[in-house]
Amino acid sequence: MSQDSFETIFEELKSYLKKYEEHLVVQQDTDEVYYLDSEKKFPKNNKPYYFGSVHIKKNYVSYYLMPVYMFPDLLEDITPELRKRMQGKSCFNFKKYDDTLFKELENLTSRSFKRFEEKDLI
Repeated sequence: MSQDSFETIFEELKSYLKKYEEHLVVQQDTDEVYYLDSEKKFPKNNKPYYFGSVHIKKNYVSYYLMPVYMFPDLLEDITPELRKRMQGKSCFNFKKYDDTLFKELENLTSRSFKRFEEKDLI
């Protein structure tokens, strides 16, 4: 897979998180990593709640969405195709551009942000 393709995937996925940056804290914004935290902190360790990030790795692009780990019911309606892209409980890996799956992930990100708002985590 060409690095150019990974950059295209990265920029598309980054745009899904970037919509929420005015409500969150940008921890990292480079050509290979975009990372958002909440301003609110987890009481047990006083660290910010992690919202999501996108990373260009060697063989794929990873999209992390922590609300789906905290609230697994958000994943109940995802398609089997998107579920196949999951690694662990909150990470989705992509080797190629897939508009259908990306739109689904964009919707999941929106629902995740709303859940963080509802739970006063933002």
